[in-house]
Amino acid sequence: MSFRKRIRSAVLMVIMLCSLSVESVVAGETSGKEDKVTILFTHDIHSRLDEYKVQDTGDDGEEETAYAGGFARLKTIMDERRTENPATFVFDAGDFSMGTLYQTIYETQAAELTMLGRLGVDAVTFGNHEFDYRAEGVSNMFHSAIRNAREDETLSLPQFVIANIDWEKNHSEDNQMIQRALEDYGSREYAVIEREGIRIGVYGVVGEDAEICAPESGIDFDNIVETSKRVVAELKKEDVDMIVCLSHSGTSEEEEASEDEILAKEVPEIDVIISGHTHTTLEEPIIQGNTVIASAGSYGRNLGELDLVSDKEGRWKPAKYRLNPTDESVEQDEETEKYLSEYRSVIDEEYLSHFGYTMEQVLAENEISFTQIDFFGDVLREDTLGSLIADSYVHAVKEAEGDSYIPVDLAVVASGVVRDSFQKGEITVSDAFNVSALGIGPDRITGYPLVSVYLTGKELKTVAEIDASISPIMTYAQIYPSGMSWTFNPNRLILNRVTKAGMTGDTVGVENAFIQDNLTEIEDEKLYRVVSGLYCAQMLGAVEDKSKGILKLTPKNAEGEVITNFEDYIIRDQEGFELKEWYALAGYLESFTKNGNGVSEIPVRYGEEEGRKIVQDSTSLAELFRSPNKFAIMVYGIVLFLFILLTAIFICVIRRFRKRKLENHSKEYKIKEGKS
Repeated sequence: MSFRKRIRSAVLMVIMLCSLSVESVVAGETSGKEDKVTILFTHDIHSRLDEYKVQDTGDDGEEETAYAGGFARLKTIMDERRTENPATFVFDAGDFSMGTLYQTIYETQAAELTMLGRLGVDAVTFGNHEFDYRAEGVSNMFHSAIRNAREDETLSLPQFVIANIDWEKNHSEDNQMIQRALEDYGSREYAVIEREGIRIGVYGVVGEDAEICAPESGIDFDNIVETSKRVVAELKKEDVDMIVCLSHSGTSEEEEASEDEILAKEVPEIDVIISGHTHTTLEEPIIQGNTVIASAGSYGRNLGELDLVSDKEGRWKPAKYRLNPTDESVEQDEETEKYLSEYRSVIDEEYLSHFGYTMEQVLAENEISFTQIDFFGDVLREDTLGSLIADSYVHAVKEAEGDSYIPVDLAVVASGVVRDSFQKGEITVSDAFNVSALGIGPDRITGYPLVSVYLTGKELKTVAEIDASISPIMTYAQIYPSGMSWTFNPNRLILNRVTKAGMTGDTVGVENAFIQDNLTEIEDEKLYRVVSGLYCAQMLGAVEDKSKGILKLTPKNAEGEVITNFEDYIIRDQEGFELKEWYALAGYLESFTKNGNGVSEIPVRYGEEEGRKIVQDSTSLAELFRSPNKFAIMVYGIVLFLFILLTAIFICVIRRFRKRKLENHSKEYKIKEGKS
C-alpha cells in the first residue's frame, strides 16, 4: 500500500472513530440513560420473611434438611445487584402476605409491606390473599404501614399499584373502606419510576382465577386485558421507556387458562409481565412476541433477575435471565435480621401468648418424609400429612369438649387449605402454624376455626365421590379423611367412581387401625357428625350449586335442620375461645409419646398409607360397570336412548335409500321395456 493510501486510510479511521464518539455522546451521555436495565422480582412470598427449612437431596442421594429464603438473604442479593447496575428496579406481584406467623401482625404492624419497603422494593400490587382478613384487615394493614413510615423517616414504602378496580362499581361500605385506605397510602393505578434516566411505567392487575380465590375481598375486578389496553395507552402519554405489568394472574400449561400469556398476546405493547398467583417457577422466561413473562416461584426461595437492553427500534430485549437461589450460600443482611427479630418478639407477645406458645418452641421430633408442599395434592390418593391433620381435628375436639364430647364420625381437610409440610427434625410452633395458616375467625383472631356439622350417610358417600371425581379436575378439592375410608376406580364414569365406602370408627392414635375388611356400613338416612375447618365446611355447602344440583350436600345441625350460617357452629374450648385449625395440629403434635429428651415423636404409622383411600386402577368391564349409582344409571340410560335413536335413524335412512334405489331400478326397467 502506498504512503498516500495509508494516510487516506488513517484519516478515514479517525473520522469513523470521531463519528462513533459523537453517537455515543448523543445516545448515552447526552440522554443520561443506561444501556442496560435490571429488574429484580418476587411474588407469592406469603409472609415468608424468615428463612425456612426445605428438604433437598444431597450429592449422595440422601435427603437432607437445609435452609432457604428469608428477607435477610433477599436484601443481600438485591444490594449486590444495585451495586453492579444502578439502573436496577425491584417489583413484587402480590400475595406478599398470609402463610406464616407474621400474618398475625398483618393488621397491627404491616410487617410484610413494611419490610418490602426496607428491601427497597419499588412497586407492589395486590394478590388474592391480601384480602383474607377482609376489608377491615386490608384497611388496618395500610394504615399501620403509613404509621410506620411516619415514625421512621428512613423507611420508604413501596408504591402500591392496582389498575383493575372500578370503584364506581365497587361502592359497598366495605369496598369504600379499602378505597379510602388506598387513597391514604397514596396508591395509584400506575406509577412512573425513574432511575439513571430510565422511566419505567408500572401497573398492577388481579386476574380472574385470583378473584375467585379471594371470596372475602368483595371486589369485582375488571378484565385484565381491557384494563391493560387502557392503562398502556395512558402510559404512552407519560413518555416512559418501558412498561411493566405486575400481574397476579399466572400462567398455565393449559393455553385457555394461562391468563398472562393471553394478556401478552392481546396487549403486545407490554414489555415485561411479572407473573404471580400460580407459584410458577420459570427457569427460562416465556417470550410472547415482544413481551417477556417472568416468574420466580413462591416463598422467596428465588430472587428473579431480568436484564434488558434496548434495540434500534426502542424495544427492550432480554439479555440475561436467572433465578438467584436464596440458599445458605447467601449471607443474611444483619440490619434486616434485626428488624425481623423485633417482629418475632411482637408475635410472641401479641398473638402466641394467648395460646401459651412461642414461635421457636419445639412441639415434636419428626423422622418421616412427608410429601413436600410443592407436590401435595397433585396425585389423587391417600397422603399421610393429610391424615395427620385430619386426626388432629378429632383429637382437638375431644380435648376441647372434655366430658361433653360428642363423637366425631368424620374429620376432613382439603388439600387447598394445607399451606406447608413438615421436614425431618424438630417441628416448632411456627412450623405447625405454617401448615394451617389460612384465615381469620369471627373473633378477629388469626386462623380459621373448626366447625361441627352433620351429614346423612348418603351425603358422606357423596363426599367420597367428590374426592374421587372432582379432585382430578380441581386438585385443591382433594379430601383427606379421619374416620372414613373409600375405594375408587379412576377409570369409571365420573361421579360414579367410588366402589366401596365405610366408617372406620374412632381410631385416632391407634396403631394399625385402618383395615378395609373391618369397615362399618354407612347408613344412608343416619346423621353423622363431621368436623372441618370453617373454609372447607363452607365449600362443602357450595357443592350442590357448583355441580348444578347433581351432587347434593346439605350441612345440618344435630337436629337435622339446614345450616345457613356456619359461624354459628364453630367449636369452642371450655373457656369459650374458637378452636383454631393450627392450634388443633399443634396440640396433637404435643400429645405423642415422649422420647428420652421429653419431646414428642411423630408415630411411625404416619410414614405409611393406612387404607383411608384405596385406588382400584382396573379397566375390566366387570369393574367399570359394577354397581352403578343413580347418576351412572341415568347417563347409561341417556346413552342407550341415544344409541337406539341413532340406530332407528340409521335404519330409516337405509330403508329410504333402498326404496329409492328400487324405484330408480324400476324406472330404468320400464324405460328399457318401452324402448324395446
